[in-house]
Amino acid sequence: MDKQPKKDNPTQGGKPGVHGEGNYEASRKYNEGLKDHVQHHDIEKEARDAAPKSDAEAKEMKDAEREAASRSKGEDPALKAKSKPSKQ
Repeated sequence: MDKQPKKDNPTQGGKPGVHGEGNYEASRKYNEGLKDHVQHHDIEKEARDAAPKSDAEAKEMKDAEREAASRSKGEDPALKAKSKPSKQ
């Protein structure tokens, strides 16, 4: 059985290896956008504006969070290990 050579992923623009372990250009753009947003917006106000406006909305948000978590594989144990204070 002859193996067909892999075609470049169209999202790579024909450049092999661009996405490898991650999309570095997209990560760079995201980080730049995040930094710009934090510097030029009132993050505390945005957090308050995003808070539920009623008990019904709070319940709906909690239900959505629970539904999303039900599909999760769980938290990365390495994250929990980093957050624990070390015993010295």
